[in-house]
Amino acid sequence: MLDIRPNCEHCGKDLPNTSTEAMICSFECTYCKTCALEIFENVCPSCSGNFVNRPIRPSKMIEKYPASTDKVFKPKDLDKTKINSEKFKNISPEKR
Repeated sequence: MLDIRPNCEHCGKDLPNTSTEAMICSFECTYCKTCALEIFENVCPSCSGNFVNRPIRPSKMIEKYPASTDKVFKPKDLDKTKINSEKFKNISPEKR
């Protein structure tokens, strides 16, 4: 089950369960759309995978299965992420 992490790992922006700005990779690294698409160019700086919109847990389920309140804040080295993005951004995710 997804943690539904509460913030962007890079910039710290709040991303509550209902946010349509949250994006995740297959390992659930969580970033806002600006960081995921503009800064990292749809290449996860940790695993080199792509990002998808994080689903919103329905309100009828959020009480039984609450979103995480544990913030993860690990700003990335932009010089290193640029190299990673340049290497993978033109390769389709299924071929990375």
